[in-house]
Amino acid sequence: MAWTFLILAGLMEIGWAVGLKYASGFTRPGPSKVTFVCLALSLWFLSMALKTIPLGTAYAVWTGIGAVGTALLGMLVFREPAAAARVGCLVLIMAGTVGLKLFSGN
Repeated sequence: MAWTFLILAGLMEIGWAVGLKYASGFTRPGPSKVTFVCLALSLWFLSMALKTIPLGTAYAVWTGIGAVGTALLGMLVFREPAAAARVGCLVLIMAGTVGLKLFSGN
């Protein structure tokens, strides 16, 4: 269950990061509220995962999911550059995240 919490924490991290873009400096109430809810859920799910998963592993996986997901949405939704080198770096982050899961012992 801890890994499920950690994945949900990462997905909520993507939600609050993208929400920041839509909140436009917290000048838009709806997106701002969604951003804060995603942030709170992300931290709560992370705290639940930390009951079982080692801190270093959990934090790295959490930020990896958030970084990759946010960068991909940036490319797909906000038309940010999708250069091969950029995508390659995201693949490396994903490989490291999967490796931490495989070799964490949990």
